[in-house]
Amino acid sequence: MSEIDSAVNTIEDRIGYSFRNKELIREALTHSSFANERKINKLSCNERLEYLGDAVLELVSSDHIFRNYPDMPEGRMSKFRASLVCEEALAICAEKIGLGKLIFLGKGEEQSGGREKPSVTSDAFEAVIGALYLDGGIDTARKFITEYVLQNAEEHLVTADPKSALQEKVQAMNHDTIEYRIISESGPEHDKSYSVEVLIGGKVCGSGTGRSKKLAEKEAALEALRRL
Repeated sequence: MSEIDSAVNTIEDRIGYSFRNKELIREALTHSSFANERKINKLSCNERLEYLGDAVLELVSSDHIFRNYPDMPEGRMSKFRASLVCEEALAICAEKIGLGKLIFLGKGEEQSGGREKPSVTSDAFEAVIGALYLDGGIDTARKFITEYVLQNAEEHLVTADPKSALQEKVQAMNHDTIEYRIISESGPEHDKSYSVEVLIGGKVCGSGTGRSKKLAEKEAALEALRRL
């Protein structure tokens, strides 16, 4: 069995799906550096599938948020989706299925640590989504996205907008007022650091530090959420 066929079998086993068109998943695993070194047609690397997978992922995640969070305003929906489909989040998803070890890389990209680069693994993950969509349709792609991207959506909701998450939690508990208070500023004007504490019903429940008031408030809200 060739290295390519072995990688295809491995990814199919891990995601629980057997491709009817094996060429699609081979292409999804082929980085442009590998295609260039092997003189393969440039269209046979995973860039086009990544483009398609990105669109499918955005549709499915948008649909999930729209249906499951009916009271969420548009601005917060956009932040929530962005936290789910950003490079860092998708690289973690790719790690869950060991995708980095299965990508076909050129020697140069391999030597530069390509298998651990979030940009490489997240793109390959989106390419797999594109391949699933073409091979099995939207329901197949949705099942994969739901299992590997949307399963822990609630965690992303908190980290994407912790101030709103804290507001909702406090309102559900007792309707106490929330106040953010700057307790210190340090550093020169171009490189300031702010320390903020968050008070719920007049009681300090969290604190945070950041290079802007907004970031410090976000950290304070996260700490308060962990304590509640």
